[in-house]
Amino acid sequence: MDFTPIYHGLDHVYHKLVSDQRLDKQDGLKLLQTTNLLGLAYLANEQRRVKTSNQVFFNNNAHINYSNVCKVRCGLCAFAKDSGEKGSYTMTIEEIVDKAGHYADQGVTEIHIVGGIHPDLPFSYYLEMVRQVKKRAPQVRIKAFTAAEYDYFSQIENRSVVDILKSFKEAGLSFIPGGGAENFSSRVREIICPGKLSGQRWLEIHRQAHLLNIPTNANMLYGLIETDEELIDHLLALRDLQDETNGFYALIPTAFHPKNTKFEDISPASAVRTLKIIAVARLMLDNFNYIKAYWVSSSPQVAQMALSFGANDLDGVVREEKIYHTAGSNSPQMQSEQQLIRLIHESGLEAVERDSNYNVLHRYPANV
Repeated sequence: MDFTPIYHGLDHVYHKLVSDQRLDKQDGLKLLQTTNLLGLAYLANEQRRVKTSNQVFFNNNAHINYSNVCKVRCGLCAFAKDSGEKGSYTMTIEEIVDKAGHYADQGVTEIHIVGGIHPDLPFSYYLEMVRQVKKRAPQVRIKAFTAAEYDYFSQIENRSVVDILKSFKEAGLSFIPGGGAENFSSRVREIICPGKLSGQRWLEIHRQAHLLNIPTNANMLYGLIETDEELIDHLLALRDLQDETNGFYALIPTAFHPKNTKFEDISPASAVRTLKIIAVARLMLDNFNYIKAYWVSSSPQVAQMALSFGANDLDGVVREEKIYHTAGSNSPQMQSEQQLIRLIHESGLEAVERDSNYNVLHRYPANV
């Protein structure tokens, strides 16, 4: 009986991996376009084991979207509203602090705060928000504002983004999320988010954060209008910056949800496409320890499958997410810690509760 190797058709990539050679753009395209899903999963899982063995991470986190008012109004976004438009809202600092305190009292270790590019709020609002949240919940890590927001703060204050970041770090900022990255291609950005900062500016803001010892994550949007080449180029740009700064913790591939956007005629990314992208990200980003399967974007079921395609982080409990749900996400608003542990254990892996910096808080070994 002829047993064809599981990595059939991916032999060149396999031999590169076992000889510690870095994959290039052509390798990435070959992986993204392969029909050998089992072979792709095998290669990605082997690389995941090298990084973190059989551990899959999650954290006890909560999201606060302080406002949906945004003057940029990207075509890809279903969340944003104009000021005064029906359904628009902006939380007061007191409301934000009360919500953060409520979450902290429930044992949350990370609060994720993002909004839009608000045309009217002063810089002091954002800085005082971070100060007051940190004062109310000093034990909680604050992960706040995307590169697009920091770019805007720099503009309205006429100060360098370095100065802006220093101010927030002093106020209690612990971490910067990866939002606003979308796809770095200028062609893609001109169509989906022409008013947003450029891909190069996003990279520069994260570079400056890393130099200030502020760790960050990186996002990558897929399932819209990007080509395979543009997707791989996005990963390579992240890999290059990570070579330079080593300041990224995780990549979060996020599927585009078309409902209530200007791109409603686009079909959502399939589960197979999601699994391929997560596996390719694991193989191309050899200098990233963590690849998230973001269940809010893909669904808990597909995220669980992604744990067999190289992912090793399920993000967290989340508790309240608005941005993806206004774009038609059918995932639950939250997953309990026990639900996340079950998803991990059913995959035969060890569940590990972490903080924002991947310090281990609790281990839950698989019972298989």
